Amino acid sequence: MRSVEPDDAEGAGMQDEPSGADAVPGPALDRPEWDDEYLDRVAERLMYNYDLEREYVVRGERFDLFGSMRMESQKQFLHQSINYANHHAMEYMFARRVGSATVAELERLVELGHELADEWIEPDEEHYGTDFTFVLVADAVSDEVRSFVSDFSDRTLLKFGYYGHYEVNLAVVAPTDEDAVASRNADSVAAFTLWSDGSPAVSGGLLRRLLGKLRP
Repeated sequence: MRSVEPDDAEGAGMQDEPSGADAVPGPALDRPEWDDEYLDRVAERLMYNYDLEREYVVRGERFDLFGSMRMESQKQFLHQSINYANHHAMEYMFARRVGSATVAELERLVELGHELADEWIEPDEEHYGTDFTFVLVADAVSDEVRSFVSDFSDRTLLKFGYYGHYEVNLAVVAPTDEDAVASRNADSVAAFTLWSDGSPAVSGGLLRRLLGKLRP
């Protein structure tokens, strides 16, 4: 993520400090802002673990929110420069609002995940895993969508697992109904369930899962 640099300190102390309505606002958020209260609150939960972008377009598909996270693990011997057993894992998360979620749209997103895996993953011995997680924010979760997502699982081994694997995850959230459904490893959907104590960093969430995978 980019860092927020302090304001130029030149001339500090040459005038009275402002107070009340004249106070200088604090530093800008180290993330994009959305003209959508719900997505803005979701971003607050994600910003400490993910690099976030808004209005992201890939292969003709538009997403209101895009996040990426990279985790690395290595063993060291005597000194940090002497390391081995290096591995890394990635998650790419795509979220957008829709009027109603459909199985056909979810199936299209699964195909997009496979296409991006072919383009974005550099398969080698250090690649442990990459997750492509797609979240649809809808008005409601239909029975057909709930059944499809809850039963969904899609993991692909690269070179029989020698180069790790990638996984496509799905989730559909209906904030108005305080309802959500997610495939087995779509842990980041916890950040979208604002009505619960859900954060990707809580017990059982994505960070804990990846740390468990990468721990030597």
